[in-house]
Amino acid sequence: MNLTDEQHAIREMAADFARDNLAPHAVDWDQNKHFPVEVLRAAAALGLGAINVREDIGGSGLGRCEGVLIYEALARGCPSLTGYLSVHNMVCAMIDKFGTPEQRQQFLPKLISMEHMGSYCLTEPGCGSDAAALKSRARQEGDHYVLNGQKQFISGAGSSAVYIVMARSGGPGASGISAFIIPKDAPGLSFGANERKMGWNAQPTRAVILEDVRVPVANRLGAEGMGFKIAMSGLDSGRLSIAACSLGGARAALHKALAYTKERKAFGQSLDAFQNVQFTLADMATELEAAELLLWRAAQAYDADEPRKGELCAMAKRFVTDTAFNIANRALQLLGGYGYLADYGIEKIVRDLRVHQILEGTNEIMRLIIARGILAEGR
Repeated sequence: MNLTDEQHAIREMAADFARDNLAPHAVDWDQNKHFPVEVLRAAAALGLGAINVREDIGGSGLGRCEGVLIYEALARGCPSLTGYLSVHNMVCAMIDKFGTPEQRQQFLPKLISMEHMGSYCLTEPGCGSDAAALKSRARQEGDHYVLNGQKQFISGAGSSAVYIVMARSGGPGASGISAFIIPKDAPGLSFGANERKMGWNAQPTRAVILEDVRVPVANRLGAEGMGFKIAMSGLDSGRLSIAACSLGGARAALHKALAYTKERKAFGQSLDAFQNVQFTLADMATELEAAELLLWRAAQAYDADEPRKGELCAMAKRFVTDTAFNIANRALQLLGGYGYLADYGIEKIVRDLRVHQILEGTNEIMRLIIARGILAEGR
């Protein structure tokens, strides 16, 4: 990867923030299920609340290449909180790209500062991978829409002030879906209990419940029936972001394993003197390098709007999240019983990275996207 001076500076800034503000607290946040909003706002003060939003309204105006550098660096400190930050940034970018001038002015300034936080609402209790089959309804009544339905597994729900909700305003299939910007205080909007999860405990995850929620037609994001396209556009970017979070978590796990194997002694020598340990570390480092290069290739394709960008984003998401989880899991094994203890931080990384193979489209769906692409192209 040949980074510009600006890209080096951006990555260093994010790494410094992670070292000083995330890493020292990550285990406590996980154990106490604490959502550190004040830390997110400190990140936003550095421009990290609107990484890909245009500069005319106060965004950082950066590309996806810079975004993956930032998320990778931040996730070395805490993949869970960085994962939420990537979702918030996806919400901001969708409003920036598809919103009217009035919507940009109304919603983005407080999202950029993270005075308000954002959540993305696509998945439903009975509708995950088959997103085009969603059941939530939006019925137009004059100059308002009335929304009913439920969204599931929503990051930030209950804490966020702004929700982008996909609902069916027309007939069946993808073309019947529209997107809506819904404020938290909209009558009829409520939230389920905070889910008890394997990982990602430094951010809340709740159901979003819509019961006759009335929103102005002016809150529709994009044209009628454009919601699925907007949702998928957000997911391509989100797949890069979550892959970067996996990469950062795996890098942190590898560094912890390297330090431990240098210090820990067994049978009269340090663990890193054993050839089996050396081979394991070598494989982990090689796989991490390969994952980073594929992620960078996909981010470049996204920024260049290459025809294959969707396929490459799916490749990167599938390969990087699988590879990073395996690296973190092997790092835990190298620490033995200590790796299983919360104080060492690796078991948290393993738990946090596991969900990355599921969200933003499961890795099985990534394989479908990739297969359709290569079969259509005849490669």
